[in-house]
Amino acid sequence: MVQDIKIPAGHLNIMGYVDESEVNGPGKRAVVWVQGCLRECPGCFNPSSWSFEPNQVVSIEDLAERITSNSNNEGVTFSGGEPFWQAPALAELGRRVKAKGLSVMSFSGFTLDELQGEKAPPGAIALLEQLDILIDGPYVESQAINDPTSLVSSRNQRVRFLNPEFQNRLDWASDQMEIHVLKDGTRIITGFRGAMGIGDD
Repeated sequence: MVQDIKIPAGHLNIMGYVDESEVNGPGKRAVVWVQGCLRECPGCFNPSSWSFEPNQVVSIEDLAERITSNSNNEGVTFSGGEPFWQAPALAELGRRVKAKGLSVMSFSGFTLDELQGEKAPPGAIALLEQLDILIDGPYVESQAINDPTSLVSSRNQRVRFLNPEFQNRLDWASDQMEIHVLKDGTRIITGFRGAMGIGDD
């Protein structure tokens, strides 16, 4: 269960991070993939993100500094895993990067109605208050959209502009691939319907 895994206060449990992604939201963005999801959707692109066991435990302060120190990052996108299972920490991270002028976006398997309801994960409203864009709804394999111009991965999902200034920033697509080569030679593949893959030579 989520509550059985203890992550230190002021920290996040993540599975990956990249800078300057152009396929995970408008503009060039940092992307944080959080660790942990209870949904286990058939056809999920990141099944390694399901476990809530500690993976990369990082402080909010260090992650905010990492995001904002790259002047090419126009914002940050939270993916996963399920970001709203770590909503309080992500809300704080969102506050810090927005104070530096960056935008904040998140994917979620929850619908907006669920996140605003009584059974929402703790801290959901606080995180919603920091978001400029939310893509909500679980991935449904039978409703998959394999279109390089689509903003979402399956037809049930919706793009919610919580900040109307972003309604004309529809310049990303869920079915395009991006490869980041890190300094140690590790490759992170992202953008393919929200997937994150890791490889090396």
